[in-house]
Amino acid sequence: MTEAPLRIGILGAARIAPNALISPAANNPEVVVAAVAARDTARARQFAHKHGIPRVFGSYQELITAPDLDAVYNPLPNGLHGHWTKAAMLAGKHVLCEKPFTANADEAREIAELTWQFDRVVMEAFHYRYHPLIRAAEEVIASGELGTLRRVEASMCFPLPKFSDIRYDYSLAGGALMDAGCYAVHMARVFGGGSPEVVSAQAKLHAPNVDRAMSAELRFPEGHSGRIRSSLWSTDVLRMGARVIGEHGRLGIVNPLGPHMPHWMSVRSRRGNRIETFPHRPSYAYQLDAFADGVLRGEPVPTSPEDSIENMAVIDAIYRAAGLPVRQPSRA
Repeated sequence: MTEAPLRIGILGAARIAPNALISPAANNPEVVVAAVAARDTARARQFAHKHGIPRVFGSYQELITAPDLDAVYNPLPNGLHGHWTKAAMLAGKHVLCEKPFTANADEAREIAELTWQFDRVVMEAFHYRYHPLIRAAEEVIASGELGTLRRVEASMCFPLPKFSDIRYDYSLAGGALMDAGCYAVHMARVFGGGSPEVVSAQAKLHAPNVDRAMSAELRFPEGHSGRIRSSLWSTDVLRMGARVIGEHGRLGIVNPLGPHMPHWMSVRSRRGNRIETFPHRPSYAYQLDAFADGVLRGEPVPTSPEDSIENMAVIDAIYRAAGLPVRQPSRA
């Protein structure tokens, strides 16, 4: 078992890293951000200086093989997630990997097999999943207060008008479904109680094979229906939430991805109507707690590679239903 503090290195000087890892680690005595690597060494040094990171590596390979690091945070472009997560595991490192976990379900299965072989903690960074807001919603659904589920809807839409952004790059496994929709798919699975069949899907394209918006109709094994919406550029300018409709009531969540900002959970049922809010501690902090618990104490993590296989399988099925190709890994 790894001993505290857990020493983590970052692959790439990514914009998400300060919020997702560096700030939470500053308030977690069991975690230290010990290094960063980038292909542009000057950029890595600037990033390290700004955020107080003591070591800089000029390549990802140097970082993942460093013997004094325990784990790797992988916020690289989507198409590179799988390659460098596998490489880090082969080097003996635990991995916190940004969503989407891989380019497709087949690549997720490869990683799951490696985690069983090398006994490493590998966790997909669906940070929202670890916040008390989501746990409370799960408890409401599991309690039977809503009755038999009828429909589950989840949306993740936000504007990204910079079309040169890598999230629109097909060669890097880009697309609205991959970047925003992976959240909507995951929420639908969490609240719907399983992995659904994709009934139909419709894409709005930015470029050939690259979706700027995606919607899909779903059917869950227990019989209830579902729908996901995702977009980086559409008339759904900003829509982040989920709705669960049951035989005896309904549950709604506003802003599940940023509960440290304004958010709420509303419940209407035979027991009455209520609105609840939750601690404003960032979901990234809860996520880092869970990763440390997994590495240091062997606690199970909900967003495991097995969970990631299911999520990527639904994403693959949505792309196929929309007449688009499944994303493929990028060249490292």
